[in-house]
Amino acid sequence: MSKSWEWSCKIQSPQNKSLMHQEEVIEHPLRPGVVVVSEGGRGGSKKAGSSSTPTPTPPVDPLTVALDGSDPLSQFLNQDPLSAIAAETWNKKWEKEDHQNLGKKMESPSEIESWSVRKSAILSKFSATSVKMSMVGSFITGGEEVAVKSYRSTTKTRLEQLDDYEEGSVRGVWGLTPQQYTGQIEQLSQGLVQAWNEDQRVKALKIAIQCSKLLVDISGVQFYPSKFVLITDILDTFGQLVYDRLVVKSDNTVRLGSRSASLPENFGPEMVPESAKETCRNWFYKIASIRELVPRLYVEAAILNCYSFLNKGELTQALKRLTLMVRGIGNPLVAVYARCYLCRVAMSVSTIDRTLLKENFYDCLICFKQIYSWGTTEELADVDLATYVSVYAPALDWILQSLAQNAPDSLLKEILDKYTKEAGDSGLVLNSIMSAFKPEFIAAHASYFLGLMADCNVKAFPKHLLYRTLGLCLSTSEPTSPQDVWTRVWRYLGSLEDTQQYVACAEVWLPFVAQHFTSREVDVFLQDIIQHLTPERKYEQFYPQLQTMAGKLLSLTPDLGSLFVMDKFMPFLDMIRNDSVKVAVCKNIMGEFASKMGPINDPVVTDALVSICQVMHDSVNALTVEDEKRQISQLIAQLVLKVDHGRDFEQQLTFYVDMRAAFSNLDYVHAILVQCVNRLAMETGRVVKGHHTRKTAGFVRACTAYCYITIPSIQSVTTRLQLYLLTAQVALSNQCLGQVDACIKDALSLVPEVPTQLEVEGKMRSSEQFLEGYLCQLLSTLLIVPDSPEQGVLYLTRGLLNVLQHYTWDTSSCARAHVYLRALDMLSVAAQEHYPYHVRKVDSNDVLYGSDPKFLVEINKTCSVIVEEVLNQLKVLGAADLYKQQAALALDLFTTVMMRGDLSSPGLATLAVNLWNLANKHNQIDSKKQKRIVESLKRRGRQSDKFYSEVITLLES
Repeated sequence: MSKSWEWSCKIQSPQNKSLMHQEEVIEHPLRPGVVVVSEGGRGGSKKAGSSSTPTPTPPVDPLTVALDGSDPLSQFLNQDPLSAIAAETWNKKWEKEDHQNLGKKMESPSEIESWSVRKSAILSKFSATSVKMSMVGSFITGGEEVAVKSYRSTTKTRLEQLDDYEEGSVRGVWGLTPQQYTGQIEQLSQGLVQAWNEDQRVKALKIAIQCSKLLVDISGVQFYPSKFVLITDILDTFGQLVYDRLVVKSDNTVRLGSRSASLPENFGPEMVPESAKETCRNWFYKIASIRELVPRLYVEAAILNCYSFLNKGELTQALKRLTLMVRGIGNPLVAVYARCYLCRVAMSVSTIDRTLLKENFYDCLICFKQIYSWGTTEELADVDLATYVSVYAPALDWILQSLAQNAPDSLLKEILDKYTKEAGDSGLVLNSIMSAFKPEFIAAHASYFLGLMADCNVKAFPKHLLYRTLGLCLSTSEPTSPQDVWTRVWRYLGSLEDTQQYVACAEVWLPFVAQHFTSREVDVFLQDIIQHLTPERKYEQFYPQLQTMAGKLLSLTPDLGSLFVMDKFMPFLDMIRNDSVKVAVCKNIMGEFASKMGPINDPVVTDALVSICQVMHDSVNALTVEDEKRQISQLIAQLVLKVDHGRDFEQQLTFYVDMRAAFSNLDYVHAILVQCVNRLAMETGRVVKGHHTRKTAGFVRACTAYCYITIPSIQSVTTRLQLYLLTAQVALSNQCLGQVDACIKDALSLVPEVPTQLEVEGKMRSSEQFLEGYLCQLLSTLLIVPDSPEQGVLYLTRGLLNVLQHYTWDTSSCARAHVYLRALDMLSVAAQEHYPYHVRKVDSNDVLYGSDPKFLVEINKTCSVIVEEVLNQLKVLGAADLYKQQAALALDLFTTVMMRGDLSSPGLATLAVNLWNLANKHNQIDSKKQKRIVESLKRRGRQSDKFYSEVITLLES
């Protein structure tokens, strides 16, 4: 009799009533007649023999008669004193600790890291292996037939067949890769669900059993954690199917008070009907009949939540029993993962005692003693000891994480003491402890953990991983004595010769040094990293780690300037030769710079940042997407905006010149540079209060020349237009009239190049709205720009009006006409003796010409041309039957004529009346609006001359 069988016998014995609650049942679960496999006559209850008719239950159980009143399981238990002693010891220990603080209730599973997150990491890490595996079962597709041992008896009951393969259909597949093995598992999962949906409960149960048996096989040990995840997913599915079935069976017969209803979410056993309880017991009876320990344990754990349908306290007793059953598993790897699954399922179905988790962890410590035994070493075959030990990590990490979550320090100390006594040289356990415990606890006992790490078995678990885990813990919590900790760690890092191990530790300890020490210690550490990675270009293997280290330094250093003045920070960055990684690091640096640093003027820091920006700039090519180009441009612009040399304006302009040469491919940067130089010119004018000396006048002209030269390098026509106007306005403010004329002329020459469609917020829109607004703004500037005597009066205004003829306007649009109307407004103001606004130290046309008759004649001629153009547009709109647009434009021109024109001229008065009639011809103007216009004109007429009143009279007639 195997040890696993002995444990199962002990647990199910009637003599151990404290381990499992017993109730009287009508049928013996192991009787050789009918076995109830599924409930409700849904096709699951059939006889294993040739007849399908159920055999009545005999009044006396034949097994009881044959064995003198006791069943064989109890008989074997009576012969096993060790099992009885173990059970008694367990019960006493459990009852004692139930009343202690260590038995406090665990928090809800949601407070612990989700298993779905953990299992994804396991599959990602342990599926990347080249091992070959095999699989044998009756539900496997493909492969070869396998001979199975036949039984002498031809009347074998279905319960005896549960954990056997179907005779004649057993197949085996060998040499499976992890991907192929995963595919087979997925097919088994689909087969289980399909069998269940087809009311083939026995087949579904047998698939679950056969999947559980696969966990006994540890060949391809590197893949075992992934195999565990895949198979336990199937078991979880099976357990949920059973639970849901019991809920459905209970729904129609549950009685709450005097009325029928469905089971509530938190139901009690007293709410469950007897029929559902009986079905639930049948499932547990069937699972109890599985002969092999591992599948019996896993399948029962899978339906552990079904105990909620039975008596209260049943779940707690079952957990105790299953915890004891795991001790019967001989292989330590299988045992550790079985305990992991038991703890996980228990936490998902109930609020359990921490004592259960603690006992499972203590049993794991005992299992670890077997790892170094001769038998285990023989099973390793081609796998080294360190690889084999690492396979235990996922299961052990989960158990410890569950146990240590929100645990008091007293429990953590107890666990640590137990570890030092039972497995003090196990680096794996110590690593899991440091990963699971609170970082504050680890930090408070950092020196003690360093001492434990020194005693660990290096062959079984790499010591550098322990130092790495300790560094991760201390990165979030400060140790009691950082200097002492770092001294011991630095001594260990100096002894490492393996570059990979060194980088793994340096990646987590560099942030520790940056947090707790000065830039001098950081610089020394960086020098050590460079010395380790420079020979034979080893740094090429560790670009991700170098990127992480640089990111941590940036995020943990409050004053980024201290990094750039270090001797080794820039050489450290130079080790990153991969273009994409280096660009990512540079973008991270500039992002931190933009968020943390204010204005800078240190030449060392500036040069370092410029070189970093050049790396980003040089990565831009024809294939670079616009979003990437925009992001890089904005980061470089932050440097342009933050370099500030104070009152040293010449040095500031020199910096802008250098930046233009360094970043020639980025329009956004050039646009920012133009604005910065214009701001510099305005700041110069503010300092001298508008009274420029020869030196300052030359400087502002140099600034304007910089902008004038830079603007043409920008591709966007609209950006160039706006910058030309801005530069002209700045030059005008600083009395640079020649530069004003040059900028406005270039702006006007660009107008015909404006595309008819512009992208606005990701959508293509007509450019006429932009152009109308821009030209109106330009007209407001032209009012105060003095005309050059060499060019004649209004030469810039005439140039603007000529440009309007060369742009392709939409014939149905009134945009050009609106610009003409604004030009009429500007010219009417230009005819005044005093303009409403001026620029300091600049004489506008009102000063140069005043009300000179020749000047007024030129204005009137230009206004006549403009009015003619607007009238032509009105004809075009009328010919196209666009009466609404025609009426609106006629009304606008009428208002302009009434407000700006000289109504003493008969022709102008007649024009006003005709425009009013045209606006109202097709009844496109609202009557209320008409009334408001007339009333407004009457009020103005009472304050104006008689000609104004006469026109109003004509309008009313």
